[in-house]
Amino acid sequence: MPSTTQDTVQVDLGGRTVTVPEGGLYDRYRMDTDLDEVARDPRVSSVDFFRRLPKTKVESAIGPTLTPNFYYRISTARLTMLARSRSIRSRLPGELAPLEVAPGAGLVSVMFFRYDVCDIDSYTEAAVGIAVKPARHGGLGFFDLVSALKNDHLDSYVLSLPVNTEIAQVRGHDGYGFPKWVTELDVDIDTRRATARVANDQGGTDVSFSAATPAQTTHPSGARVSSLTSYTSIDGAWHSTLNQTNLLSAGTVRFPRGVDLRLGRGRMSDDLRSLNPIRTLQLDVVTEGQAALHMPVPTSVHTPTPTSVQGRD
Repeated sequence: MPSTTQDTVQVDLGGRTVTVPEGGLYDRYRMDTDLDEVARDPRVSSVDFFRRLPKTKVESAIGPTLTPNFYYRISTARLTMLARSRSIRSRLPGELAPLEVAPGAGLVSVMFFRYDVCDIDSYTEAAVGIAVKPARHGGLGFFDLVSALKNDHLDSYVLSLPVNTEIAQVRGHDGYGFPKWVTELDVDIDTRRATARVANDQGGTDVSFSAATPAQTTHPSGARVSSLTSYTSIDGAWHSTLNQTNLLSAGTVRFPRGVDLRLGRGRMSDDLRSLNPIRTLQLDVVTEGQAALHMPVPTSVHTPTPTSVQGRD
């Protein structure tokens, strides 16, 4: 990752000025990154996944931009937990419904991300999310449920998404409609252990996490690609954002032991507490992966019934 003493430059994103590393990928390429240049980075094992994903220029709330946003080397950790549907519904907008694995029980997750090489330069991120039914479906069929639980494709609503750089915050909040803010955020993931700490506004701990990394299985590039669709409301209209992840080295353990997840004081811990998770079901750790994050597109959702409970902003 760039050192804290690295020189920076200022760039404009939809009328907002943000600071980025001088000479970094965003400074040099403005999202139109030279894949041959990235391929020479020793941290990146291959760029084949991205050669099959052409970029498109689009207009957005952050001005003209290219989509998808490419993440050439990432590592992630995710805890999936069981929570009561009643608690989940209290945090969901009325247009969305929880993905239930049993009557009255749904899935929530806390996630940590480290992006070492990316079109918008390296940064870290954390999230509290809720698994939801696909917004276009009136009901959820057996295939949808099985697919979601296998993590081949998930639909989600995100409550918290702190990051540690300005450009990630502005792009995520203004361009995608995500609840992003900037804070001190450390994520370290290797084949031995995954750790993370999210700071609060006072410099104390919002959320911390530590767990042994599950045994990793390697996959050829493109052999195992999962996808996540996230729903956000932008200027009062619903949008969906597709994120495709190319898993290169990943591992899973169900009902993990020895996971140390601590909630302190802050926005992220408040969101997780409000969901009242009752049991940890699964730990997924990716020590090497890649991702393509597409710009959001308008989507239709079901009109809430009068008894629906509206979630908080």
